[in-house]
Amino acid sequence: MKLNIIVDGRANTFEVPDSLLVEAKDFFEKLDADMDKGWQMSRDWVEKPDSEQRCQIAADKILTAIEMSNEKMLMLMSAYILRTKPGIKSINIDITGDMNETDLIMEHDSVKPLGPIFS
Repeated sequence: MKLNIIVDGRANTFEVPDSLLVEAKDFFEKLDADMDKGWQMSRDWVEKPDSEQRCQIAADKILTAIEMSNEKMLMLMSAYILRTKPGIKSINIDITGDMNETDLIMEHDSVKPLGPIFS
């Protein structure tokens, strides 16, 4: 599966092996269990992050993985996002320090018409 990751206007497409979504099941369950306890999302404490917030948290971990050249964490977090939000096409990671501003772009969002067509 592919996930387009956009950081500071630069886009990179990451190919995540389908098998990783199954092989990392225990890791994903542990991550979800940790998030079930609540999570500090920038300035806000979120009691029970929803699926979008969970992806924003994972995207923040992707940003750290990129900065630390940690390819394994980059792949695991990309796989987590693909598993958590089926149909996601891209994630635009906020670099200003507010993970709440990270945008998830779903497949159907990218094929919406631009507006009415006048003849």
